[in-house]
Amino acid sequence: MRLVINHENVPRRKTTRLRRAGQWALIGVLGLVSTGCAILAPSPPQDQSNVCEIFREQPAWYDYARDSQEAWGTPIATQMAFIQQESAFRSHVRPSRTRILWILPGPRPSSAHGYAQAQDPVWGEYEDDAGGFFARRTHMKHATDFIGWYNARTQQQLGISLHNPEHLYLAYHEGAGGYRRGTFRSKPQVMRTARQVRSRASRYQAQLASCEAEFRCRRFYEVWPFCRG
Repeated sequence: MRLVINHENVPRRKTTRLRRAGQWALIGVLGLVSTGCAILAPSPPQDQSNVCEIFREQPAWYDYARDSQEAWGTPIATQMAFIQQESAFRSHVRPSRTRILWILPGPRPSSAHGYAQAQDPVWGEYEDDAGGFFARRTHMKHATDFIGWYNARTQQQLGISLHNPEHLYLAYHEGAGGYRRGTFRSKPQVMRTARQVRSRASRYQAQLASCEAEFRCRRFYEVWPFCRG
């Protein structure tokens, strides 16, 4: 934003005051914009062990995950287990910076960013193939769609079932090439994490079976049996 002031016939002192006022106005606008962005980013769910409670806090997330499941085939529970593992539902999280001489902040170890911790190269592929220019890693709608798209590609490339969250996660973490080479076998922590994702996805699936009806039929114009899906 640039404030344009007509300086013709304006006394010098008044011009200075107007310029300063314009500068403060610009600072105020930028502050409101940054505050608004922070407000728009939802806080992480308080109870991340229960997918029903997650969706009760953020019901739109159910819609996004449902859309992704319908488009790409990855179950809702698996998508949410991935996101919990990758970001704990924090929208703007990035890997911590390395330290130079234990004091100065250095570069980040990767370009991972957002709910799904997607890195720049693969996110660019997603934008080109499915997400479009306006896709954002910090928006749950695009994060769930990205996970669905990535897992569908994994199934096509590696033959991993979309109902096998453990190996889907291994391929998600290592990439298709790394998974083919079995790089995860020399990484006990990655293998433990993949088993945790499997366990969480199974727990989320059982929980969702008991509460999904309330999210399918929550709008005033949706009446059973004409609710979504």
